[in-house]
Amino acid sequence: MVYRYEPKGVCSMEMDIEVEGNTVKKVEIIGGCAGNTQGVASLIAGMDIDEAIKRLKGIDCAGRGTSCPDQLARALEEIKEKNK
Repeated sequence: MVYRYEPKGVCSMEMDIEVEGNTVKKVEIIGGCAGNTQGVASLIAGMDIDEAIKRLKGIDCAGRGTSCPDQLARALEEIKEKNK
């Protein structure tokens, strides 16, 4: 299933996250720093949701208190809640 998430407090505008079971299949991040967001999306493809959250949650960008990776972790947490 594909989920759409609107990140808050960061440069990216939208995250489309495809999940199958408890596995991240594909992530597309629209906006933000293209190289970084593409890299993060590529690195977590095929990863267990819990592992991705553990690795990404709490990463800060320029003192904002969040970042694109942190927002992705928050999106994954929401997806887990919806799939309970």
